[in-house]
Amino acid sequence: MINIHTLGPAGTNCEKAAYYWLNKNNQQGNIILHPTLETAVKEMEVSQNSILLGCIVYPFLHNIVFNNLSFIKLTDCFVMDTHNMLFASRFNNIKEIKKLGSHPAPQDLFRKITELDNIERVLFNSNSEAALQCGLGRVDGCITTLSAAKKYHLNILYDFGPVPMGFSIHSKLN
Repeated sequence: MINIHTLGPAGTNCEKAAYYWLNKNNQQGNIILHPTLETAVKEMEVSQNSILLGCIVYPFLHNIVFNNLSFIKLTDCFVMDTHNMLFASRFNNIKEIKKLGSHPAPQDLFRKITELDNIERVLFNSNSEAALQCGLGRVDGCITTLSAAKKYHLNILYDFGPVPMGFSIHSKLN
C-alpha cells in the first residue's frame, strides 16, 4: 500500500487531490498530512513506499524539488478542481473583522472584497490551518476551503467557487 505525504491539516486541497490521485490510479493507500510540504518530504525520505503530493502554487515548491534531487523525482502531474475557495469568518458581519488569515497562495482573493482593504493579515501554512486559527480566534476571517469552514463552524461570507489547480507527484529514486 502506498503512503502519500502531503499538506494538512484535514480539509486541504492537497488532501482532496491525494484521494483523487488514488482513485484515478486505482490505488489503495494512506494519506499522511503534514504541517508543511517541507516536513512531508523529510518524512517521506524515511517512510517506506512513499510519494509526495505537491501543489503547483505552493510557495517554494521549487526549493523542495531542487533541494531533494538526490532522492526524489517528478513522476506525475494532474489538474483537478479545488474545494470551493471561500472567505469565511467567526462573525456574520464583515465590519467586525479586524484580522485576516490565509495561506500565501490564495491571499490575493482578499482583493475581491473591498471591505477588507487595509486589514491586518497573518499567513498560515495551509488554507485549513487558516480556518482552524479563525475558529480559535487568532484571526477573525480567512480564505479557506468549504470543508475546513464547515469543520471549524465558520460563517461563509463569500464563495469564490472551485479553482482548477495543478498537483504534482514526486517519487523516490530507485
